[in-house]
Amino acid sequence: MKVLWEREIPAEKIIVSPRPVWKCRSCPMYGKSPSCPLYAPDWREAGEWVRSFRKALLVKFSINMENFEEEKRKVLLWLLRREAELFRQGKLYAMALFPGNCNLCDDCPFGRGGPCRMPEKVRPSVDAVGIELSSLVDIDFSESVLYGLIMVE
Repeated sequence: MKVLWEREIPAEKIIVSPRPVWKCRSCPMYGKSPSCPLYAPDWREAGEWVRSFRKALLVKFSINMENFEEEKRKVLLWLLRREAELFRQGKLYAMALFPGNCNLCDDCPFGRGGPCRMPEKVRPSVDAVGIELSSLVDIDFSESVLYGLIMVE
């Protein structure tokens, strides 16, 4: 995993709609991850939440698709560290949003009806809360990348 860039964006440019949430329904992790629907905040509530911010950080990561789960886990941990760094800098409401479902654990009991092992670390997926990533960046599906978002202030 490598950070390609981190860009500050005005929160007002973030579009929240039901479209990404509906797309989530076709994912095999739908309803099986604490970062995804049915457990992520509703897109309407998320829209109100996004409007309470002035800026966010959009982060583009290059990943090795041959080790997707491991690479994605590194991305999630990087986003959590960056969120904590921003918090220490006085950004009290800084909050990361994951690219896709949470995969912090190798073997997640949540998907089998058990309790989440790391509820303090789980963050909603960008798509699960209705954020249209394509409104912020041109998506090139030939790239091996993931995007994360951190709401800042």
